[in-house]
Amino acid sequence: MKKLFKIIILSVNVLLLSSCNSHKDVQDSTKYMLVIHGGAGTIEKKFMTPEKEEAYTLALTAALQKGYEQIKAGKTSLDAVEAAINVLEDCPLFNAGRGAVFTHDGKNELDASIMDGKTLKAGAVAGVTTIKNPINAARAVMEKSTHVMMIGRGAELFAMENGCDTASAAYFFTQERWDQLQRTKREEETGRAAYTESEIRANRIAGISELDKKFGTVGAVALDKMGNLAAGTSTGGMTNKRYGRVGDSPIIGGGTYCNNQTAGISCTGWGEFYIREVAAHRVSSLIELKKMSVEQAVKQVIDEIGKMGGDGGIISLDKSGNVAMEFNTSGMYRGTVDEHGKISVHIYK
Repeated sequence: MKKLFKIIILSVNVLLLSSCNSHKDVQDSTKYMLVIHGGAGTIEKKFMTPEKEEAYTLALTAALQKGYEQIKAGKTSLDAVEAAINVLEDCPLFNAGRGAVFTHDGKNELDASIMDGKTLKAGAVAGVTTIKNPINAARAVMEKSTHVMMIGRGAELFAMENGCDTASAAYFFTQERWDQLQRTKREEETGRAAYTESEIRANRIAGISELDKKFGTVGAVALDKMGNLAAGTSTGGMTNKRYGRVGDSPIIGGGTYCNNQTAGISCTGWGEFYIREVAAHRVSSLIELKKMSVEQAVKQVIDEIGKMGGDGGIISLDKSGNVAMEFNTSGMYRGTVDEHGKISVHIYK
């Protein structure tokens, strides 16, 4: 009888273990079609108002929905990336397009890049001030020119000639970003932080700590029904920047990279470190040469950037629909949508 009881218990344990493993396999086999980010930085729940948290959640959800609609309709991953980033560029909550930060001179200078994982074609613009959606201009450079990157007035003229919408300086003005510039300039002039508690809260909700003005970018990576990947990144740069500074966002291999054989990657954070790390391309190389998973590769690159003294985040999607979202800050606006249209949005660590 005891022997029979032991056999029954053993059989039950085997079945339970099998059930757990089967459940794990189902979880691990989730195929994602789109992943996005809206910037990484000092984003903490204790500083976030319920209203602002809801606004960010709704905006990220809208971007995922718009991108997924493109994929569901049979359009390309490039269409999905462009559509998702357009939503974020048009939203004043994010440091891209309409919500771009101000330079020291009180201007909005915009950068963006996009890359096709099937052909390895890429396009980028930097330092543009009149293009409503810089990611559209980057795609125009990729598809309608023999070049990869255009800057300044030349990029603006090319974009306008190829149907990209323009906007006045007033369109890009937001009070929140203007106030951030004034606080930063006061700090620069006085040599000490000139922030009240409410100003610190405002900065941290926007993903910018009172000690740091480097963060804020939007990006997307998509996988379409044909199995092709695309990645894109768009930004307003760094608060109070001077001298025509350009970060990693428009740099192919730095802030954006995509290859069907490995993954699509979009970065956000302290751009100088991402350029030095050649961060987006390094993720791809680790997958290709060291046979790492997308999760392992992204984690290693974030760790390496941290050891260099930089911070921020990376999102990535591989050819099998596996997703990675890593960051070494207290938060990153981010979200995913899977092949069934299920949307998940996250903000904090």
